[in-house]
Amino acid sequence: MIALVILAFVVFLLMGIPISLVLGMTTIVYFLVTGNTMLLESTPQRLYSGMENFGLLAIPLFMLTGELMNSGGITNRLVVFARKLVGHVRGGLAYVTVISNMFLASILGSANAQAAMMSKVMVPEMEKEGYNREFSSALTLASSIVAPIIPPSMIFIIYGTLSGTSIGGLFMAGIIPGTIFGIGFVALIAYLGYKNNFPRSERASFAVIWSSFVKVLPALLVPFVITVGILSGAFTATESAAVASVIAFGVGKFFYRELKWRSFPGILVNTVIGTATVTFLIAMANLFGWLIAFEQIPQMIANSMLSISDNPFVFLLLVNIFLLVIGTLLDGIAALIILVPVFMPLVTAFQIDPIHFGVIICINLTIGLLTPPVGTGLFIVSSIAEVKFERLIRAVMPMLLLGIAMLLIVTYWEQTTLFIPRLLGF
Repeated sequence: MIALVILAFVVFLLMGIPISLVLGMTTIVYFLVTGNTMLLESTPQRLYSGMENFGLLAIPLFMLTGELMNSGGITNRLVVFARKLVGHVRGGLAYVTVISNMFLASILGSANAQAAMMSKVMVPEMEKEGYNREFSSALTLASSIVAPIIPPSMIFIIYGTLSGTSIGGLFMAGIIPGTIFGIGFVALIAYLGYKNNFPRSERASFAVIWSSFVKVLPALLVPFVITVGILSGAFTATESAAVASVIAFGVGKFFYRELKWRSFPGILVNTVIGTATVTFLIAMANLFGWLIAFEQIPQMIANSMLSISDNPFVFLLLVNIFLLVIGTLLDGIAALIILVPVFMPLVTAFQIDPIHFGVIICINLTIGLLTPPVGTGLFIVSSIAEVKFERLIRAVMPMLLLGIAMLLIVTYWEQTTLFIPRLLGF
């Protein structure tokens, strides 16, 4: 019976049906094949209950924040500041791409959204200055994976909601790993810059850098307020999303004065579409979780892994390998929703901190954006930057290997994730 259900899942995927519908359709096939048709009556209630969580309210609010900041001119000022700061060194525009992605990560929190936006902005600029289009596209895509690591992060919100882990603690845990990824990409650019003689821009004067810094300060107010507010206890991680939206509106409308009333219908439509996509996926994945529970898949996987080794280091290695493979096949959010209930009993059994594990699983699934055949980031950047898919894959491979190396650092040096949360009492 279960073999037939797995076959249906694979066939639906190969037909190109969206993963959210695949999850729901596979569950219905399971009910019909196993004769549990009575469960179909409870399906609508199950879909609704999967969304009935206060933590998920942060998703539309952070999406709204990102839309307000894009329309309010904040994104461009962040890129300009990064360019004035490091554009004069060899490979300066490549550094700007990484630094801008780190700045924007604290605003957008979505790697796909960030990759799409930065591909439009940075790839044409880098090509004008003499960079190879494939390299420019690959770097833009690779450096966008810091988005779900540096807070605020939509994928941390979903993991925290599913696992019962503190979302504020996860936000704080992402700071050092996000910085490590940024430093790693900077080191790679430094090596390639001297090897391939990357171009450089004119050095900006101190006055110009200072002027750019003053202009970008209001843009940096959002991550600052979120971090300080959560640490001080003024508001929760979910409430911080509402505060961020208000600040983004105020800065774009009244400080920069680029946010126009006529832009609001488009902003709200984009927010609703993005939210609907994610929440529909969460609802369907929650339904699919029923199938997993009925077949006792978490217990089976737990027993299998425990039979291999009772060493937590071996377990984490197996998890990394498994998640990297899954990331090539499934969208990150869908995989997260399916796998968190499977892995949480094992996390408890191996006495691994759920905050540390949350960062590991989220980085793993984010790296999946770079991996064929279903790496959504590859398709997004390939389309927007007009680069052949095969060439983009070749160009991104060194960055993918670097990302995996940095993932292992975060996996086996737990202080990279737990130092700040423990310091702050999470």
